[in-house]
Formats: sequence, C-alpha cells, structure tokens
Amino acid sequence: MTVRLDELAVPVIAAPMAGGPSTPELAAAVNRAGGLGFLAGALKTAQAMAEQIAAVRKSTDRPYGVNLFVPGTPGDAAAVAAYRERLRPEAEQWGVTLPEEIGPDRDDWEAKLAVLLADPVPVLSYTFGLPTAEEAAAVRAVGTTQVATVTTPEEARAAQALGMDALCVQGPEAGGHRGTHRVTDRPGELPLLELLPAVREVTALPLIAAGGLGDGAAVAAALRAGAVAVQLGTALLRSDESGASAAHRAALVELPGTAVTRAFTGRPARGLRNGFIDRHGPYAPPAYPEVHHLTAPLRAAAARRGDTDAMHLWAGTAHHLARTGPAERIVADLWQAARG
Repeated sequence: MTVRLDELAVPVIAAPMAGGPSTPELAAAVNRAGGLGFLAGALKTAQAMAEQIAAVRKSTDRPYGVNLFVPGTPGDAAAVAAYRERLRPEAEQWGVTLPEEIGPDRDDWEAKLAVLLADPVPVLSYTFGLPTAEEAAAVRAVGTTQVATVTTPEEARAAQALGMDALCVQGPEAGGHRGTHRVTDRPGELPLLELLPAVREVTALPLIAAGGLGDGAAVAAALRAGAVAVQLGTALLRSDESGASAAHRAALVELPGTAVTRAFTGRPARGLRNGFIDRHGPYAPPAYPEVHHLTAPLRAAAARRGDTDAMHLWAGTAHHLARTGPAERIVADLWQAARG
C-alpha cells in the first residue's frame, strides 16, 4: 500500500481542510487530475471520518490521504475564563450562550486510530504534533504512508526520528492553522522558499511544500526549492467540489488581506483579516481546543447571518488568486502553468 509521494503523476496534493471545506468529492476530483486527494479527519467523529473514507473509495481507485490533528496538552483554565469574559458582551449582542465549562477533548483520536488500523488508508498525515512511537509503529505495520506536518527544521528532525515517510513543510504563507507541534509555540516567519532548503539540510525525506501557492510560478518555485510535490488548500476553496460556504468563497476575493491570529481557536491560524481578529486577537490565550469550543457559538451565529466581519475565514496569502470551476481543471491548469 506504500505510496511514493515523489512519483505522483501530477505533484499536487489537496490540503486537508477541517471544518467542512475538504469533501470526498474534492479528494476524488484532485485524484482525477493526477494528484493526491485528501480528507480532513479532524473536527469530526471517528464514524463520520469512516463514512467519508467509504465515499472516497467509491469514487476513486487511486490513492488518497486522511489527516488527523494530534491532541495536545490542556490550556490554562484561568486564561480561557478571562477570554470568555472578554467575549461575553459580543455573545449577548448576538443572543448566543458561551460554554461555561469545557471538558477534555482529544478529537476522538484513539477511536480514529482504531478505525485506520482496522481498515488502513493509503496515506495518513498528522498536524499539531506527532503520534507516539507506538502509534507510529502500528500505522507503519499496516502499510500506511505517514506524513508529518512541520514548520521548523527542529520539528523535521523529530518527525524523521519517529520514522515518518515524508514531511509537509508548512510555510507562514499558509491559510488555516499553523502546524506547530506545541500550541504555545510562536510560528516561524521564514518564508516557504527559504524554509524548504532549511529543512532539507536536516533530512533527506521527501518534502511537500505548503503555503501561499496560488499560481503556476509559485508551484514551480516550490518544486525548484526542493519539494517533490505541492499542497494546495486556499487555491481549491472556491472550486465546485469545495465545502466552503458561499460567504467564505466570496470573501476570498472581496477582503484585501490576511492575518495570523489565535482569536478563533487558541492556535495560530491565518485567515482573512476582519473585525473579530482585530478586536480579540491580542487577548486570545494559547489554548486549543478550549478557545475553539469557546468561540464556536459566536462563529456559528456569524456564519448563519453571513457576517464576514465575525466569521473565521481561513485563507493563505494568495487567496485573491483562488478560482472557481471544477477542481480537476484548477489543478490541471496550475500544473500546466507551472511547467511553462
């Protein structure tokens, strides 16, 4: 079952975008283009993940991947409580109730691993950290190719020592959560085209480039910088098969810029800059998933009213280049442009 990521017909991987944008249809469409489709296993139950895997298997006979968020350590309860009080007036304004208690949440990690060991998938990637040595060995034993998301050479060394098969090197230009291995880490600012050779200095593993890749020139530059493939997320958000909301799709070309913030989830994440980020970003504690659960009612209410000033709108720095149409055509056109 081992998948060679350096032998893809088209070296394009669909970024696993949790929370709805990644769909089985999107994964299958990227596969049809010759790339590698991905499902986001995070922020859903193990059963829901299994159902999406079954849907992908029905629609493609090519390899695909699944991504999981690695659970971290609990955040500072007092800091979370203080942030709750800061958000409370806004919650009252919109008629929503913030959770007063947030219990432990490992994102169904153990159950998801059990599913993936009992019924293996071709590729499994990890974000927010690394599995234990025992977990990695178990996944390796069933023949699944394992990919670790890294943001620094130090994280790359740790992933190689654990026996990962490839690394997704995430630059600061990437939309959505930064994949730092500790929630309290300050994300690095070394641009992707400099981060790739810095990681290459410490490992010979195949590298996947992620972050701000919106056109053919950017894709070609990442491959020249040492990547065997590129990972596209924001570039596919407006595609026909994306699960992104209409408001999110429109905001990608209407809002002018992005910012990295902990305001919505407690983890650094790049999104379209809006009022919520400006109001609350400086005060959000490094606590994930506690802040994610705390702000969930506010974000849901904003989504219902299509309020892009208060929604979380994950987007990379090349968001203005995101195109509409079938994902298969978007990938094919980008690859053709990259080849010159």
